Amino acid sequence: MSPRTRASAKAAGTRFERLIADTLAAHVDDRIDRRVKTGAADKGDIAGVRHLGQRVTVECKDTTRAELGAWVGEAETERGNDDGLAGLVIHKRRGHGDGLDQYVTCTVRDLVALLTGERP
Repeated sequence: MSPRTRASAKAAGTRFERLIADTLAAHVDDRIDRRVKTGAADKGDIAGVRHLGQRVTVECKDTTRAELGAWVGEAETERGNDDGLAGLVIHKRRGHGDGLDQYVTCTVRDLVALLTGERP
């Protein structure tokens, strides 16, 4: 296996975002798709995810090393930019190519927001 370059990492990230967008579109809402990158005020990687009429911000990660704290912090910043109800990190589960088998990480605050529709 060759070492990952910046270009190969970006390509892997794009493929993973497409996998997750297509999976969510097929199983949740066909309007869900990859989000166009917006620069400094990033609003997450996947657009069109909603719960109880409110936006849910989704950040996708396809890396070999888990950095949950940093990822959750990034998702929270993007949730704020998106004025979303909750921020989720969907990250690659090695050895599992099906989008439905990937991991999802969030804070308990985000879980409560999803369950109740209100951000505590």
